[in-house]
Amino acid sequence: MVNLNIQIAIDSKFYSKNPESSDLGRRIVKHGIELIHQIGYDAFTFKKLGAIIQSNESSIYRYFESKHSFLIYLVNWYWSWVEYKLVFAISNISSQEEKLEIAVRLLTEKVKEDNAISFINEALLHQIIISESSKAYLTKEVDRENEKGFYTCYKRVVQRVSDLILELKPDYKYPHMLVSTIIEGAHHQAYFSDHLPDLTDISKEKNTIVVFYIELIKSVL
Repeated sequence: MVNLNIQIAIDSKFYSKNPESSDLGRRIVKHGIELIHQIGYDAFTFKKLGAIIQSNESSIYRYFESKHSFLIYLVNWYWSWVEYKLVFAISNISSQEEKLEIAVRLLTEKVKEDNAISFINEALLHQIIISESSKAYLTKEVDRENEKGFYTCYKRVVQRVSDLILELKPDYKYPHMLVSTIIEGAHHQAYFSDHLPDLTDISKEKNTIVVFYIELIKSVL
């Protein structure tokens, strides 16, 4: 597949220096994703990352002021990428039902690496979103960070899919609740399937998570 070098625009408030502006910045993001995926966010440090990329810890702080800000960056990059895929996937679809099903499928299916963006492994990032992204907002600073727009990209995706629901059923009262429940629920089910399988009904024969949530939204609406 040809590398198209697609750029996902991330607001400058999510970093001190744009990591896409240099080779070092791109390596910080690339290897940072790999390291968080390998050892988990709690064990992740800039010192460990610096050792891997053979750069001083202080050089990483020039791009991100803390590992929390790095996680916030990754979360916003992921949801910006999802929004891009969503807009592209439904752009030429006329059926409201089909648009909504495409959106639910995109939000719940297993992510594959997108070769159009060379320095980020979207499949690994998706695993981080599943297991670690709640740590971006389950903090004492959530209200202050929300006022600063730290969760804008995630909320924008929820709004887009909520709008699809209201286009299909204008009198539905709980579109945002339904969309956020689908997203978070799909992440929990994917996590359970890997670690707590007795809590889920995942089938190896078909993409059970996608099927379940498509059936769920059809039954609700």
